[in-house]
Amino acid sequence: MAEPHQKPTAQKLRVAIVGTCASGKSTLVRNLRERGYDAYVVAQEHSAVPALWARQDPDLLIALRADLKTIRQRRGAGWSSAIYEAQLQRLQAAYGSADLIIDTSTVPEENALSQSVALLESFPIAHPKDSSQ
Repeated sequence: MAEPHQKPTAQKLRVAIVGTCASGKSTLVRNLRERGYDAYVVAQEHSAVPALWARQDPDLLIALRADLKTIRQRRGAGWSSAIYEAQLQRLQAAYGSADLIIDTSTVPEENALSQSVALLESFPIAHPKDSSQ
């Protein structure tokens, strides 16, 4: 018999993913969606609005990091350090608010996914707007 006030499952949580270009945001979102999670990319690295990620009211925020060497391996040797530094600056507030930060320079794709799923599965409470369900 179901409890009258069950918490939502992890799959019902809204998960925002932020990070620099080529940090693996789209890959992580795709992998989470394939497993039924409501995950989406926020292009925070391109916005001067410090809390752009918060506008869609996510339940959780996952931030990805990648060092410049790794980004250049993924995007090409000409990737600008000035662009990289500007993106890090734009992501500063999101990194400070993140529920999980993953350095994709050192963490393989499958481990980034497993860390994210572990966080989602351990999320202890419903989002306030869902607390009556």
